[in-house]
Amino acid sequence: MASDFAAKYGPWALITGASDGTGLAFARRLAGEGINLILVARSADKLAAASAEIAGLGVECLTASVDLSAPEAAARIAEAARNREVGLLITNAGADPNGSRFLDGDIAAWDGLVTMNVNTTMRLAHHFGQGMKARKRGGMILVSSGACYGGLHGIAAYCASKGFVLNFAEGLWAELRHVGVDVLTLVLGRTDTPAHRKILEESGQAIPDDMASAEEVAEIGLRQLPHGPIWNWGQENDVAGMAPNSPDDRRAKIEYIERMMPSYEVEH
Repeated sequence: MASDFAAKYGPWALITGASDGTGLAFARRLAGEGINLILVARSADKLAAASAEIAGLGVECLTASVDLSAPEAAARIAEAARNREVGLLITNAGADPNGSRFLDGDIAAWDGLVTMNVNTTMRLAHHFGQGMKARKRGGMILVSSGACYGGLHGIAAYCASKGFVLNFAEGLWAELRHVGVDVLTLVLGRTDTPAHRKILEESGQAIPDDMASAEEVAEIGLRQLPHGPIWNWGQENDVAGMAPNSPDDRRAKIEYIERMMPSYEVEH
């Protein structure tokens, strides 16, 4: 018998960035609720391993190897899902792999980052959200980052794209809460994932011992889904300190974060 969670958000969930880290942690928890899964990521090998694990938990599991930064990514994902009833969408991919200042990187890299975090996210929400609205049930978790609250040194395009996710998710929540569809933007801090570890190691930074675990993120994200539009990791939903509004406060925050990012040299 399907769980109450599956009755609300099933029978299928689609997760991007699902081959490891928080995406795979979401998949494990949803499989435990009896929800079938469509796992999307770029690496076919990692997806195959994730699919084998999830299939062993007693649910159906499909995979789609898609580059989320490509213009046709959302269309390819929709085609892979076909006519399956997706009651839960989790857009979990979106780390910045570039590791450079805006003007030091090729513009194509920033185009890809914005396509992944903005266009692909928007198009997936539009495609799968239409079915949820018609059925008057379902949910979306748009995973974001604390970078969404302001522009920061060395990750300008990333901050901007995550700012879109924050405002887009809140707008969707306002539109869909009246028709039985839940929307949550899950704003993460430092989380222990393979992608995050790779970025830290390549930039010569130490691995912090206070990072959130992927399993904790998945557990709390799914628990908070009915209570949108936002959950700030470790902030007890107090947004005031995350998003200062005065020019002096915003400047101070940007300069503080800059001092905390030794992998980037400050130009004078």
